[in-house]
Amino acid sequence: MAKSESTLKNMILTLTLIALVSSAGLGFVYELTKEPIAMSVLNKKLNAIREVVPEFTNNPNDEMFRLPAPEGDSLDVYPAKNNGEVVGYAVNTYTTKGFSGNISIMAGFKPDGTISGISVLEHKETPGLGTKMTEPEFKSQFTGKNPGEFQLKVKKDGGQVDAITAATISSRAFCDAIERAYNTLQKGGLQ
Repeated sequence: MAKSESTLKNMILTLTLIALVSSAGLGFVYELTKEPIAMSVLNKKLNAIREVVPEFTNNPNDEMFRLPAPEGDSLDVYPAKNNGEVVGYAVNTYTTKGFSGNISIMAGFKPDGTISGISVLEHKETPGLGTKMTEPEFKSQFTGKNPGEFQLKVKKDGGQVDAITAATISSRAFCDAIERAYNTLQKGGLQ
């Protein structure tokens, strides 16, 4: 077998072919996985909504709307209805004050503003410390409380929330996200 000569033209042609095959393969895999990934994200969101609001008969994702938040951005609100009557709102809220960055939460509220449930969607908090915010022992202290009357601050800051031991920053951030959702609903005039 004759060895081909290594010229600039041969190298460019070889690299071009490799790039074309690689990009075609990447594009194929993207198209193949795009729909399953989108369905997975939607199912995760719908499960979080089911977890935080009372039983509903509508599809909250189809009726989603955005409300401007007091900080200048906006939050997604998913109304939960049972036979046409609003039984709660699920608010996709967040905070940037976490120990390791952003924390994304789905907070559920009854029409009177009372917290009906909370689901942590995404975080990067310290394993074994800040991750305890996902556990029922921490989240349950918010359920049934109305942030208009319940001080959404950790006890160390004069509030009523029991902070996670050795994870006060994560606890403060959690409270911040819930308060952002509540304030957005109140400013939006939803009751």
